[in-house]
Amino acid sequence: MQKPPEDPKRQDKLKAFDRLLTIMDELRLNCPWDKKQTIKSLRHLTIEETFELSDAILDNDLDEVGKELGDIMLHLVFYARIASEEGIFDIADVLNGICEKLIHRHPHIYSDVEANDAEAVKANWEKIKLREKGRKKSSVLGGVPRSLPALVKSMRIQEKARGVGFDWERKEQVWEKVEEEMQEFKEEYNAASPENIDKEKATAEFGDLLFSLINYARFIDINPEEALELTNKKFIRRFQYLEEESAKDGKKMGEMTLDEMDEYWNKAKKL
Repeated sequence: MQKPPEDPKRQDKLKAFDRLLTIMDELRLNCPWDKKQTIKSLRHLTIEETFELSDAILDNDLDEVGKELGDIMLHLVFYARIASEEGIFDIADVLNGICEKLIHRHPHIYSDVEANDAEAVKANWEKIKLREKGRKKSSVLGGVPRSLPALVKSMRIQEKARGVGFDWERKEQVWEKVEEEMQEFKEEYNAASPENIDKEKATAEFGDLLFSLINYARFIDINPEEALELTNKKFIRRFQYLEEESAKDGKKMGEMTLDEMDEYWNKAKKL
């Protein structure tokens, strides 16, 4: 195993982490707001901070990424401090726990298992997780959080299934599945007049189509959640240009024709 080079700033990093722990202890004892918080009360704030980090990453704003990482680090320390007050675990337990997990799940580094590429590492990871949970008769998919957004959940489901060998062999097969699901959706949607469409069946077929598209994106190494969010941001930029430029020309949204709005939209695309 190759040893990492000596880090001249290691002590500075340890001091900074110790400083954060000290501040957290002081806030928990002296600040009315911090004293009031519980693990449950912090949950929605942590989710918000995570999405703010995601925004900064997609915007490629690395300074903001650093700030958001600090906010999330505060939350992690906060949870551990609250748990330590109740005698459940503390930050040392958390850190040692993840260290042991990383060592156990990287036998190609810390043992004699071979894994020569990232796919092999991922496959080993999922198999080890499954063995760890075998005593509880846990499903391969049991580790996928129920509250994940549906698109991200689809990605994790597919990754976990792939980890135990349940996957397509070639991307061409996946694309055939996309086309098959597209045809089934079209047939279901076009089977009747709009007012007589079986919405439940059409929704199910559309879900199958999305799932297969997400699968194909995975095969060609595209993150579908990131791709969709980039498109969302692009749409917002163009729509806001439409709003601003039409207002300069004395026009009002809601009163323009689609052709008029398209003129501004096409200008935005050229930008």
